Amino acid sequence: MDKLLEQIKKGTVWAFPGGIHPPQQKSLSNSASITRLPLPDKLIVALKQHIGANGRLLVEKGQHVLKGQPLTAPAANWSVPVHAPSSGVVTDIAPMPSAHPSALPELSIIIEPDGKDEWVALNKNKNPAELSHDELINIIHQAGISGMGGAGFPTYVKADTKQPIEFLIVNAVECEPYITADDVLMREHAKEVIQGIEIMQQLLNPTLCIVGIEDNKPEAIAAMKQAAEHNSKIIIQTVPTIYPSGGEKQLIKLLTNREVPSIGIPADIGILVHNTGTLFAVQQAVYEGKPLIERIVTVTGNTIHKPGNVWALLGTEIKHLLDCQGFSPVPQQSVVMGGPMMGFTLPTVRIGIVKTTNCILAPDHKELAEPGPEKACIRCSACADACPASLLPQQLQWFAKSKEYDKLQEHNLFDCIECGACAYVCPSEIPLVQYYRIAKVEIKEQQADKIKADRAKERFDARKERLEREQEERQNRHKRKPAAKSADEKQKVAEALARVKNKSDNGDEKSAVAAAIARAKAKKQQGEELEPDNSEVAKERALRKEQARKYKEQKSQTDESAETAPVDDKKSAVAAAIARAKAKKAAQANEEPQNDAPADDKKSAVAAAIARAKAKKAAQALDNAEQSTNEAPQSDAPVDDKKAAVAAAIARAKAKKAAKALEDPEQPVSEAPQSDTPVDDKKAAVAAAIARAKAKKAAKALDGAEQTVSEEPQSDTPVDDKKAAVAAAIARAKAKKAAKEFEDTEQAQPQELQVDSAAPKSAESNTDNSFNSTEADKPKSADDKKKAAVAAAIARAKAKKLQKEGNNQS
Repeated sequence: MDKLLEQIKKGTVWAFPGGIHPPQQKSLSNSASITRLPLPDKLIVALKQHIGANGRLLVEKGQHVLKGQPLTAPAANWSVPVHAPSSGVVTDIAPMPSAHPSALPELSIIIEPDGKDEWVALNKNKNPAELSHDELINIIHQAGISGMGGAGFPTYVKADTKQPIEFLIVNAVECEPYITADDVLMREHAKEVIQGIEIMQQLLNPTLCIVGIEDNKPEAIAAMKQAAEHNSKIIIQTVPTIYPSGGEKQLIKLLTNREVPSIGIPADIGILVHNTGTLFAVQQAVYEGKPLIERIVTVTGNTIHKPGNVWALLGTEIKHLLDCQGFSPVPQQSVVMGGPMMGFTLPTVRIGIVKTTNCILAPDHKELAEPGPEKACIRCSACADACPASLLPQQLQWFAKSKEYDKLQEHNLFDCIECGACAYVCPSEIPLVQYYRIAKVEIKEQQADKIKADRAKERFDARKERLEREQEERQNRHKRKPAAKSADEKQKVAEALARVKNKSDNGDEKSAVAAAIARAKAKKQQGEELEPDNSEVAKERALRKEQARKYKEQKSQTDESAETAPVDDKKSAVAAAIARAKAKKAAQANEEPQNDAPADDKKSAVAAAIARAKAKKAAQALDNAEQSTNEAPQSDAPVDDKKAAVAAAIARAKAKKAAKALEDPEQPVSEAPQSDTPVDDKKAAVAAAIARAKAKKAAKALDGAEQTVSEEPQSDTPVDDKKAAVAAAIARAKAKKAAKEFEDTEQAQPQELQVDSAAPKSAESNTDNSFNSTEADKPKSADDKKKAAVAAAIARAKAKKLQKEGNNQS
């Protein structure tokens, strides 16, 4: 370290690789002193003039502002404010073209100066040594100072570094042709520049401060040496004139023989670099309290009649600078912001000056000719020889054209300082720097997208992990056993069980449900697995089954005894039927209203029909009873003769026909025309019911007789065919006879029921003329009517009996 310091103090300079010697053209602008321009008509102050975030707006449209008043406030990291360059009114806050090759719009504040140029109150400090480190950093921060010779890095960040700094280097080389802003600044304001250096020494406390100035600036070198005589830690070092010696890494190599690592910063090796204009702004902020609102700008070129350096307010339109310096444009005139090597052509001159603007170049066509068409690379290696960063420009250009971004990064593309030396020496006129700039932007966009994707993936993974954890917690919560009960809780449960047990013991009958609940609670208290106890329920179910079985056995015994009981004789069955008929007759007598007045004929017919229906129902019940009584065991001998079967079928058919004839005459009884004389409804209905009951009884008796005949035990010998046929014929004859008698009785009954009738109707005479003629002329008494009804009932019973006998015979 001591040896290095000795070498530096002796003026030793170490060369860097590459470099070129373009024409300087500095004499056009450094011969005159710095001038101050008149106030412009408007000031376009961009909010972002540095690397970092925009500040927060403090003003609004129509507001009056003073010179030096903050327009924005720092809002994030690496954010510095901007200030009003002059007093006036804020006419608009809108996007305006930016100082960039693309001229993309940036949010800007447009101020219309009022001409008074009235300052805001300033806080001056005569003795900065009394200020603390934080106070100095805050002053620099609030003054809005950023790097004025390069990328515009916020000065307060570099001044507040936590890394130890050995060398503070002041970049006063100004190597690019045409630019003389730092040269004239050091000539005229060397004292202020040295004061700015001393403020940085107070903040950083470096071992040595080295001011590097090219040897083509003798006036500046003399002025700086004179201003720094009192400070032994400041060395004014002269460096050879070679481009790009003003590059940060190249200047460090020249003055200290140290190299900044790839993708590193000078602070990593204990070195910090500041520009001359930046240090002057620091002096103005600390000593005078002035924020950064103006800077020196070189206006030069063959189209400028009065080239030189001017104090330009930030936000002043470039057109205003050109007009004030006597601009005479040529056809297809180009205006460059910056120098001919690293500057860029402006798309419009309606762009405001920013903090990094150090030169406005307006050359003619001879001075800065238009580049020719791009030709193929001839592999001459001139670009590699000129590169100050020891890169391979030809390889980088191929990778950039093919968009092989991984290989570009492998070949250290981001170490390129875009000085333009490679393109300057290229015989094929390949715009190498343009390829590199585009590739850098695309790589940065890819990296930004990758960072966003990684963050999104981290959020997704974190969310997935959280959901899985919550699901596992829910499952574990369901699986988790209940917490062990305390002694008090167990005692309470035991007492409750004891009370339940006492209640169940004192009761008359023990409750199976209560016992089951008590057992379940006891097992739960002991931590055992609960199992249902259905013993009591099973006992009750078995008891019910036993009762049902006994009931079925008793019922079956009752049925057997009923079947084996002796068969009652026919008289008992007839007596039962008569009793039922009388009971129904009495019920009908109670239900029907008593009325002595003459009844309507239709009502009588309806009442008779209802009585017949009920009589049929009673007769059907009687049939079922008599059938079960009259059944007798049959012999096992089968009847195997076909003729007997045929005869029996014929007999059944004829018996059914006779029954049909028996049922049809019942309707005329009710539908027979009635005389107009009143008839006692009650007597007529009773008579009809008795007649139907007796008829059904006779039919039922006939059925029993036929069934007895058909069920007689048969011998094992074959039955004689002729005898079977004779028996069937006899049955048919009896059925026909009974049917005929019933028809005669039914036809005679309506006439007997008519009282004082004039003459029988034609419909009745068509039924049986002979019978009607003999019976119609004779008036009937009440006894005769009863007898006739009984006779009709007997006839119907006999007919049904014959029908039943025919069916059984078959």
